[in-house]
Amino acid sequence: MAEAILTRLLASQLYQPQTLLVSEPQPPRREFLSQTYGVRVTDNNQETLEVTEALLLAVKPQILDKVMAQLTLDGLENYPLILSILAGTPLNRLENAFPDFPVIRVMPNTPATVGVGMTAIAAGTQVQPSHLTLAHAIFGAVGEVVEVPESLMDGVTGLSGSGPAFVALMIEALSDGGVASGLPRAIATQLAVQTVLGTATLMKETGLHPGQLKDNVTSPGGTTIAGVAKLEENGFRSAVIEAVKTAYQRSQELGQ
Repeated sequence: MAEAILTRLLASQLYQPQTLLVSEPQPPRREFLSQTYGVRVTDNNQETLEVTEALLLAVKPQILDKVMAQLTLDGLENYPLILSILAGTPLNRLENAFPDFPVIRVMPNTPATVGVGMTAIAAGTQVQPSHLTLAHAIFGAVGEVVEVPESLMDGVTGLSGSGPAFVALMIEALSDGGVASGLPRAIATQLAVQTVLGTATLMKETGLHPGQLKDNVTSPGGTTIAGVAKLEENGFRSAVIEAVKTAYQRSQELGQ
């Protein structure tokens, strides 16, 4: 995810390569990032605190304490905005780790890689309007941004954070259905991907409620209503709802 955000920041020209510093512990990875994107690299996390206006914290939640042990916060002249994409890690833990820093908890998703991501942000107690403006600019480079209270972030994680996997499963299932109906795999997958993309674009651009779009396609006694009935018979909507709820609950567990 960090590399996806990096690539979009450069593609949007919001930042120039030489203004970005990436801390990475693995030498081959540092070499790759430097050669591929032209960014500055380091293996010293402390350097990222000393030179940046914003620090994207993109580590596994389980190693946050280990990372913090490598940092010295006393005596800093600069307090960069901390943007955390650590799943399930609440603001109070982040603010305890970074006292007096402005901290924003962030939940992006994988479509950020191609600039059509969905990012939710929740602001900490030290965050000022200028910090929110900066966060909107950074994550606006990878898609759309919404501000939510932190109490909703686990729900965001379950829906838009985990949602791409659920949509990918649906696309795969659509493709499988096409193959079962005699279509070649490549064509079935192309049809499935474009159908999902087109439907989402139609809903976004027209503002149609999903139920209305479904009704527009389901003519009386037709093929679509027969398929919808089979989906309902097999608990399709209930399964999706339960998937989001389960991902939400797991996000809550990670935050404990």
